[in-house]
Amino acid sequence: MKLAKAYGYLRKDLEDIEATINQVIQADHSVLREASTELLKAGGKRIRPVFVLLSGQVGTYDLTKLKTVAVSLELIHMATLVHDDVIDDAEIRRGKPTIRQLYGNRVAMYTGDYILARALEEITMLRDPKIHQLLSKTIVEVCRGEIEQIRDKFNLNQDLRNYLRRIKRKTALLIATSCKMGAIASGVNERDAHRLYQYGYNIGMSYQIIDDILDFTASPKQLGKPAGNDLLQGNLTLPVFLAMKNKTFHDKIEHLFNHSEAINEEKIQEIVQDVRNSDAIEESYALSNRYLNKALQKLSELPDSRSKNTLMDIGKYIGKRRS
Repeated sequence: MKLAKAYGYLRKDLEDIEATINQVIQADHSVLREASTELLKAGGKRIRPVFVLLSGQVGTYDLTKLKTVAVSLELIHMATLVHDDVIDDAEIRRGKPTIRQLYGNRVAMYTGDYILARALEEITMLRDPKIHQLLSKTIVEVCRGEIEQIRDKFNLNQDLRNYLRRIKRKTALLIATSCKMGAIASGVNERDAHRLYQYGYNIGMSYQIIDDILDFTASPKQLGKPAGNDLLQGNLTLPVFLAMKNKTFHDKIEHLFNHSEAINEEKIQEIVQDVRNSDAIEESYALSNRYLNKALQKLSELPDSRSKNTLMDIGKYIGKRRS
C-alpha cells in the first residue's frame, strides 16, 4: 500500500493546501519568488498537513482553520530544510539541486528566513493563544536541535541520549505539534489533544530513526542523495551508535573523525557496508518499533473514527518502511 492511499479521501483538501502554500510564498522580489517556488517544486510528502487534517477530524472539521495551521507548519518545515542545506553544504535534496546550490548560501538563508516569516504571518489569522504558544515553543526547540547538531558534528563524546534528544527537536516535535495544533483548531478536548500530541511525537521518533536507517540501507536513487550522507556530514545517527559497540568499528569511526579533512566517498561507503553487516540495523528497527507501538497505544485511547483508523494505517506504514 502506498502511503498516500491511506488518506486518499483528503486529496481535495490537500490540493487546496498545496495551492495556498504556492500562493503564500509568492514574493514581490523576483529572486525570493523564484527560489521559494523552486523549493516548492522539489516536492515532499506533506505529511505534516496530513496530520493536521486527520487530527482535526477528531473534532469539528473546519478546513479554513486547519488549512491555516497546515500551511504555516509546512512552510516552517520548508524553511528549516533550506537552512539545513546551507549548514550541511548540501548540493542535492530529493534528487534535485538545493536552493543553496542554485542561488548560493546568502540567497538560500534569506529565502529560508522569508518562508519562515510568511509562515508566522499566516498563523496570525488564528487568534487562539494556545496555538501561538505551542508553535513558538516548538520553533525554539527546533532551533535548539539544529544548534546541537552543529555542536556535535564529528564529536564522539556523545551518547544515545544526545541522539534521541536531537531527533526529538529536529523532527518529532514538529509532527507532534502538527497533530496537536490540528486538534486545538478543531476544538478537541485537552486530554485527546494531548493523546494526539503523544501519538505524533512517537511517530516522529520512529519516522526519523527509520530515515537514519535508510541512510545506510537504501540506494542513492531512493534517497535522492548519497548513501551515508549523514556520516559524511559528521552526524552520528542511531545505526552508527549501535555499531560502535564493536571496538574495531568504534576505532574506525574515531580515526575517521580525527581526520575529517580526509573523509571521502570511498571511506564512507566502507563504513556503510560495515553498518549493514552488523546487528545495528535490526537493533535500530527494534527501537523504532518501540516508539511506533507507543504511538499506536496513545491512538487506541481515542474514540473510534475514520481518522483514527487512518492514523493507525499511517503508523503501521511508517513502521514497515524499508525504502
